Amino acid sequence: MSSLDDLYREIILDHYRSPRNQGELAPPAHRCEGFNALCGDEIIVYVSLIDEKIEDIKIGGQVKDFEPITVFNRQQLALYDRVTQFTLIAAKEAIKQSGIIFSGELAAKSGVVLGTAGGGVSTWDDNYRAVYEEGKNRVHPFVVPKLMNNAAASHVSMEYNLKGPSFTVSTACASSNHAMAQAFQMVRLGLSDVMVTGGSESMLCFGGVKAWEGLRVMSKDVCRPFSANRNGMVQGEGAAIFVFENFEKAKKRGAEILAEVIGYAMSSDASDIVMPSKQGAARAIKGALHDARLSPEDVQYINAHGTGTAANDKTECAAVADVFGRHADNLMLSSTKSMHGHLIGGTGAVELLACIMAVKDGIVAPTIGYEEADPECALDVVPNQARETKVDVALSNAFAFGGLNAVLAVRSV
Repeated sequence: MSSLDDLYREIILDHYRSPRNQGELAPPAHRCEGFNALCGDEIIVYVSLIDEKIEDIKIGGQVKDFEPITVFNRQQLALYDRVTQFTLIAAKEAIKQSGIIFSGELAAKSGVVLGTAGGGVSTWDDNYRAVYEEGKNRVHPFVVPKLMNNAAASHVSMEYNLKGPSFTVSTACASSNHAMAQAFQMVRLGLSDVMVTGGSESMLCFGGVKAWEGLRVMSKDVCRPFSANRNGMVQGEGAAIFVFENFEKAKKRGAEILAEVIGYAMSSDASDIVMPSKQGAARAIKGALHDARLSPEDVQYINAHGTGTAANDKTECAAVADVFGRHADNLMLSSTKSMHGHLIGGTGAVELLACIMAVKDGIVAPTIGYEEADPECALDVVPNQARETKVDVALSNAFAFGGLNAVLAVRSV
């Protein structure tokens, strides 16, 4: 490209060759017509409104049939973005299952570390629209505490009397894994007795989707990780929360232990803001094995970052092959993003659930949508069907924009 004009021309041609959102919407959708007298272009736009908001998402792992008003009161909803709502619901389930009541000295030495990439994106989106589109001169006084990235962690801390270290990690798609690694380390070193950790994300609003569309990494139909005909990712939303506690203490009090976190590692590619690096990913995987005192042969399953993009999937497979050598052919490597979508900052937490399911229940989640073998992804990607098999050790990979990588290791108990 020799100029911005050439770049602009290529963007227009790309949209001409591969039209987005083409078609008609049936009533009650609104129909609008436009005409540009300078070039003679005509356009007809169909817009579907839900609660006076543009519903412009055709593909996405949305949480359906969720009515916040049935869970939270109106005063709470004035403070809780959708991402905080998801977090509080998941935290309630996790803490109830743990059987822990936080009070006294335990409360003082327990905290919360959560991962999110965008925080209150829906709140940003709603209020930008209120100011720039609707012309409003002021917004709700709770907008800032509602949208800030640490809002979910703060509300979990307040709700459950967690008075120890409480903060949010925001490292794009590795946010949850970085957060859980920090929580694990604090418990392992005795800095905290218990840590509530995990991650959440909710970016499926108009602005959030449009921002990701601009990166040209979104699938036009479905997410097909590792398949030769893959064409990008699909966004998802939600939360997954865990309670991390010293293994012996949890065992002594008779807790229901789902799995044991045994190691982690983090690395930076230090090379490109969006393109993944085989070397950076391999360092994180190898570091997690070292921290957990594992040999490559000890691992049976890896929950892959597996976004369904051309660059990530082949790079991740190359990194796995480098680290595991001949044992790579014996590994199961699946991407559950094919089912729940890419939760961005919350994705690592949801994917740790898949690892727990593998080591606890002996069920390895599949990579659905797989259609065509790719010679650059020539590993066992558990295509299309879940697999029942014994798994002692699993890894969970997260490789983020910015070249930030984090890998967790868990084993059965």
